[in-house]
Amino acid sequence: MYAPNPGAGRSTLRLQVTILLKMRNVIFEALAQAARDGEPVTLGIISGVKGSSPQKVGAKALFYPDGRIKGTLGGGCLEAEIQQRAIQSLRTGQPSTFDLLLDHDFGWDDGLICGGKVLGVILPNAQREGENFWRSLANRNIVHSWGVDPGFQIRKDELPENNWLYRETISPPCALWIAGAGHIAQAVAPLAVQLDFAVTVFDDRPALVSPQFFPKEVTLQAEVWDKLLALPLPTVPCFALIVTRGHRHDALVLKDWIVKGFEFIGMIGSSRKARIILEHFKEEKIATEEQLKKVACPVGIRIHAKSVTEIAVSIMAQFIEKRAELPVFGTTSPASKT
Repeated sequence: MYAPNPGAGRSTLRLQVTILLKMRNVIFEALAQAARDGEPVTLGIISGVKGSSPQKVGAKALFYPDGRIKGTLGGGCLEAEIQQRAIQSLRTGQPSTFDLLLDHDFGWDDGLICGGKVLGVILPNAQREGENFWRSLANRNIVHSWGVDPGFQIRKDELPENNWLYRETISPPCALWIAGAGHIAQAVAPLAVQLDFAVTVFDDRPALVSPQFFPKEVTLQAEVWDKLLALPLPTVPCFALIVTRGHRHDALVLKDWIVKGFEFIGMIGSSRKARIILEHFKEEKIATEEQLKKVACPVGIRIHAKSVTEIAVSIMAQFIEKRAELPVFGTTSPASKT
């Protein structure tokens, strides 16, 4: 059913994998719940990929004794094979690694003929690490590093660089500051929350900066612009979207935010508007060439968006792309490069 690597073994997976989780991790939440309920589960993790594969390094799934699966390692026959091993490991209490080749023989019936190789670890009774351990990873209030050592022990402490079967770093979500609380902001904010941005909306109109228009996960700031613009950035990577009620307010916000240290600033408007404002900033030495390059106006990728919802999708697609360009988001497993 699968094609094992003849050289597979624990030494094959002794590699360091450091990634940044970008999505709120339901796996950690489920592990915390399983720990609280005393429910046995097996945790499966993809720790390396070579070539094409249906999932990336860091993908996780929980396998329950009754056949339930939470999360995914790629679906189809790949996941079925790992599930079979996971259930067996839950019975025996023995952890293991896997090294599966996704060739014609392995995945033809399910369409998994990527030609790549997937490596990973299977950890029975992962809930025994305790509710507090998994909850701290799920909450992502601070930077956490954790991993699986060569003895299949889950650890938070440090080991020499190559003495891990799997390792990852989990950080708080990137911040997205939105200037303006109008219809574009009201469409973008809930989508950004779903895409794992910590969203704050700013406006000088209290009637719009209201829980009536934004989900509870969004932080709302209503005040005069002078006070709003004086607020310091959080310590995480920050992105900005400027969609105020007019060009004058857009320029006012951009003049302050362009020098604050945002990774990327998107502003609603036309190319002509951008040219006028940015040329003025350059002539008046308000911003450097490097700072000007971080501004996109009109914001959003070109998908011929017309409705407010479509505009929000195009905007967030560009922010996802810019977030993925951050160095920490591009870190992958050494196994995928060999």
